[in-house]
Amino acid sequence: MSLTTDSPVRILAVARRHLIVIKRVPFRLFDILLWPIVDVVLYGSIGAFVTEQSRAAGRSSATYMLSGIMLFHFLYQTQVANSTAFLEETWSRNLLNVVTTPVTEWEYAAGMAITGLLKVVLGIGMVAIAGLLLFSFNLFHLGLALIPIAASLMIMGWAMSLFVIGLVLRFGQAAEAWTWGILFLVMPLSGVFYPTSALPGALRPVAKALPTTYAFAAARRILDGGATPWSDIGLALAGGVVSVGLGIWFLGRMLATFRRRGFVTRFS
Repeated sequence: MSLTTDSPVRILAVARRHLIVIKRVPFRLFDILLWPIVDVVLYGSIGAFVTEQSRAAGRSSATYMLSGIMLFHFLYQTQVANSTAFLEETWSRNLLNVVTTPVTEWEYAAGMAITGLLKVVLGIGMVAIAGLLLFSFNLFHLGLALIPIAASLMIMGWAMSLFVIGLVLRFGQAAEAWTWGILFLVMPLSGVFYPTSALPGALRPVAKALPTTYAFAAARRILDGGATPWSDIGLALAGGVVSVGLGIWFLGRMLATFRRRGFVTRFS
């Protein structure tokens, strides 16, 4: 990691470049502002329907669905924000220009992170407001435990974006489908809306290996009135940190291959 006195200027320049894209192409706001509301309406309505059909379910069905989709957006928004920030360079055929500037990989990543964090705040804000206004559900019922749970999901979102960017560098634009595909692979395996014991037996070991599983399990236990499961939260955070380390290693390997084989010509 090499930072110089010019690094803050370069980092802010990268962040500004991506903010200008959002301003000039408002359709990019779909994932940030509209999709969260659609998710809350869809899953909240399913939960409300199940609750109405089964008195035994009480409020748990709607609560699980709403809390699950809201927490999932911490993962979703972080991963998509960082992945699409990089993909903007490939869509606009600007990647060659980026790699020929003095901007280092770390400075570029920091600039993307600033823009990505802004997108996450906007997206989560829309989710929280929609849940409160449409279903009278407040995500802050999780209390202070919401902070480490949300942090673990955002860390995992960052890790997943590193893997996606690495795949795009190595295999080209054909790998872009993983930007969204990887999320909807992780979603059912993590038990976003249900305990992983509901999964088929063959998939349960895979679910236990995912740090996200422990984050969602911890949230459900708190909403059920149980004590805060710090062990699960700790596993989610530790697993996320390990995943980021693996993501950095993977991205470094793919970037080395990208440079050695001259794959930049794919995007110019």
